[in-house]
Amino acid sequence: MAQVPATPKARRWQRLFEARAFGPERLLAQEDLQQSERAALKLRLARADAPSRDAERVVFLIPLVSRAHVGDWDAVTARLTRTLASFQAQSDPRWEAVICCQDAPPLPDDSRIRHLPFEDAEPGNDKWRKLDALARALAEDAGPASYAMSFDADDLLHPGAVGWMLRGQGPGWLVETGYVRDVAARRIALARPPSLAAPRQRAFWKLCGSCAALPHDPNLPESAAFLGAMWQHEHRMFPYLAALAGAPLQPLPEPAVLYELNHGENFGARRGRVSFKTRFVERFEIEDRATLGSVARHFADL
Repeated sequence: MAQVPATPKARRWQRLFEARAFGPERLLAQEDLQQSERAALKLRLARADAPSRDAERVVFLIPLVSRAHVGDWDAVTARLTRTLASFQAQSDPRWEAVICCQDAPPLPDDSRIRHLPFEDAEPGNDKWRKLDALARALAEDAGPASYAMSFDADDLLHPGAVGWMLRGQGPGWLVETGYVRDVAARRIALARPPSLAAPRQRAFWKLCGSCAALPHDPNLPESAAFLGAMWQHEHRMFPYLAALAGAPLQPLPEPAVLYELNHGENFGARRGRVSFKTRFVERFEIEDRATLGSVARHFADL
């Protein structure tokens, strides 16, 4: 299973307009929809007929690279431990984490954290198959309504993020601002939407996959089906598909995630997709000591 190509941008705008103007039923009649777009429209219809429920937790779904595909398994699991520590440091404890991998990593003694075994032996990059397995496991979980967020095993979460989501109860959340750390170069940059003052900036969600928390209602089978189809795309498709599903994402109030690159075992490095991010960090490196101190308090001290 390879990553599904993105829908061209012009077609995305057209389909969002048609869904608003003519309704999802008419759009579903088109034969050239992607599976994710069809799943989004079906969820939109299902939500229209179902009572809305507040989210009671945030569920993090983590696809972890297999031990056979890395050079330093201890380094991989050490980074996962830091990711999980950033969850455990949340000011609001209402979260769960599921880690999908062939090899069970060492996990903290925390009932909110569990391993999902993965036994698919198909060769190649299996991240997308693991995300599919995580979505299917989510479909089998009859727990409360939640926010579901795919999360990479080497990113860090701001300690206030779960509380922001559950207090806000928005239709879904998007990390528009966040930090990018080049581990090898020891540089940190702030990613944020471009502006007149910084037209070459980039929103965080365009750089990192740990960027979107979407509402999930276990009472609607269409919910997990949509998430599974959405996670087969690159993260730049997430805001579009959420909007097509009738739940446009709202920005989280502060830099909510720290993305680390050039640490030796990035997924992106294996796909040859890190160099432009390295240049981004060079261009927008943070030099203000007060800001760097805030990053250290919220992320690096874990």
